[in-house]
Amino acid sequence: MTEAHDDAPAATSKRRGAADTVTESLTEGQGSSVVARSVTINRPASELYSYFRDFANLSHFMENVIAIEVRDPTHSHWTVKAPAGAKVEWDARVTEEQQDRLIAWTSEHGADVANSGRVEFREAGDRGTVVTVTIAYDPPGGVVGKVIAKMFQREPAIQARRDLRRFKQLMETGEIATPAMNPAQFEEMGL
Repeated sequence: MTEAHDDAPAATSKRRGAADTVTESLTEGQGSSVVARSVTINRPASELYSYFRDFANLSHFMENVIAIEVRDPTHSHWTVKAPAGAKVEWDARVTEEQQDRLIAWTSEHGADVANSGRVEFREAGDRGTVVTVTIAYDPPGGVVGKVIAKMFQREPAIQARRDLRRFKQLMETGEIATPAMNPAQFEEMGL
C-alpha cells in the first residue's frame, strides 16, 4: 500500500511528526506554544510577499496591532493589544528571508511576550498562493494567561485565523468586510 501524497502545509497536515517539522522551521525560535494557520489567496506570491514585507502595512489587517515602528529593514518595534485593555510590546528582528517565499522573525530579549515565527508564500497554481503563518510564543501568565487571552479573543490561534481572513479580503478585494457602519452610512441615516 502506498502512502498518499500530502501537499498540505506542515502546520495543517495530519501526518505524524508534522508538528515537529513546524517548530524546527523557526530559526532562533522562541516560545513554547505553537500556532499555525493557512489560507489560499487568489493573488501571486510576489504581490502578497511585497505587501506583507512592508511591516507598516500589517496594522491594516491585524486587528490587535496598535503600532509597528519600522527601525530598519530587519528591526521593528511592536505594540499590541492584550486582554482587559492592556498592551504588550517587543522588538523584533528578521532572522531569515527569501524573496517572494518567506519571512521569519524572533523577538529580542526583554519582550513582554517572547515570540518567533514565519510566514510562507507558496504558489498554488490557478488558485493563487497558500499563505502559512506559524507563531511560537510564551503566553504571559502561562496557561492561566492563555485561557484569559482566549476569553478576550486575544489568543494568537484565534487572531491568526482572523488576521489571515482579513488579509485575504484586503488582497483579493481591496477592502476588509466589516459589520460596522462607515461615516457616510451614519450621515445617510442622520446619525
